Amino acid sequence: MTSISLSTFSKSNCTLRLFRATTAFVLGFGVALPVTADFRPLGDAAMASVTGQTGVTIEMATKISIGQLTYQDEGQLNVDNIRLSGQNDTMLDNMKLTIDIAGQDEVLDFGFSEIARRADAGTLDPNDPDVADALAAYKQANGAFGKQFNDGDLVMHLGAIDYGDPSSLGDFRDAVDFELAIDSIALSKSDGSAPTTTMFSDILLQGNLGPTDLVIRNSGSERTLSNGNVVSESELQLDSHFEITNGRLNWDVADVILIFNLAAIGIEDLQIHNRRGDDTLGHFGMANVSAKLSKGTSAATGVEGLSIHDVEFRADIDMPVFRVGDKSIGSVYFTDFTITNTTMMVYGH
Repeated sequence: MTSISLSTFSKSNCTLRLFRATTAFVLGFGVALPVTADFRPLGDAAMASVTGQTGVTIEMATKISIGQLTYQDEGQLNVDNIRLSGQNDTMLDNMKLTIDIAGQDEVLDFGFSEIARRADAGTLDPNDPDVADALAAYKQANGAFGKQFNDGDLVMHLGAIDYGDPSSLGDFRDAVDFELAIDSIALSKSDGSAPTTTMFSDILLQGNLGPTDLVIRNSGSERTLSNGNVVSESELQLDSHFEITNGRLNWDVADVILIFNLAAIGIEDLQIHNRRGDDTLGHFGMANVSAKLSKGTSAATGVEGLSIHDVEFRADIDMPVFRVGDKSIGSVYFTDFTITNTTMMVYGH
C-alpha cells in the first residue's frame, strides 16, 4: 500500500487580478449593485468575434507552511515543518503569473523575454553578452517578444510585478526573493514510532527566483527517446532560473543522485548560481533547471509510468564551510556543474 498525506497546511494573503472580460463589476463591502442581465447562447460565429481574449494575470503574495508531509509504504518517510516564504519569514510577494492558452504560432512571454524587450527599446546594453543572447533568443520575426507556441498549448509564465530600475540587471535578478525552511527529512516505522533515521535536518535556503515557465503541450502524438522509451508529446514542460544566495543544511545520512553517500556532514553559507566557468551565457548569473514530464512506456520492461526526460541542470555551487562532524575540513566549489541527457521512468512495484 502506498499513500501520501499532508497536514497543517496554511496559505494567506493571495491577491488576484483577472484581465479577461470586456465588462467589470466592482463590489464594495456594504454596497449592493443591482444587475440585470439577458443571457443568450453564442453560436460559433459569435464566439469567433469575441474580443478581450488576452489571458489571465494573477498577482500573488503568500506564505505556505506544512506541518508534516508523509509518504507511507511499509515504513514512513516524514518531512517535518516545511515553510515557503519571503526571506527572513516575510511575505513571498511581488510575483505575477500570466496564464494563456495559445493560438497557432502565438508568441507569449517566456524566459528572459522581458530582458529582450528592454534591450530592443535601448534600456539595456545590447552588447552585454547575456542581453544579446536574450535578444537573439526571444525577439521574434514579427517583432513580438517571447516564444512561439502551438494551438491549444497552456502557457504559465511566472515573473515579477515590479522589476525595479528597468536599466538594472541586478534589480531584475533580485525582484522575487524566497526562503525555504525544512526541519528534517527522516525515516520511521510504519506507525511513525522509533527508531527514526534522520537523513537531512536544519535546511534553510534563501535566494531569488528568476523567470519560471510551465507549459502543457497540446499534442496527440508520441515520440521515442534515445533509450527507446516511448513518451507522449502531451507533456508538462518546466524551465526555471533561480539562485541560492545563502543556505545551510545538515547531511546526516543519505544518497544524492546515486553519486554521493555521506553522513555527519554540515554545509553552511551555501550558494548556487551561474557566475563563472564556460557555461554562463544566457543565464544572467542564475542556475537553471528544465525538464519534461509525460506518460511513458519503458523500453526495458514495457511498464507504463511517469516519464521525466530531457532533464537539464546547470549551476556553480559554493560550499565555503564544509564540516565533517563538528570540524570544518575546508571549502568545496563546483564550477560548470551540469546534468544533461537524463531520463527517468517512475512507476510502482
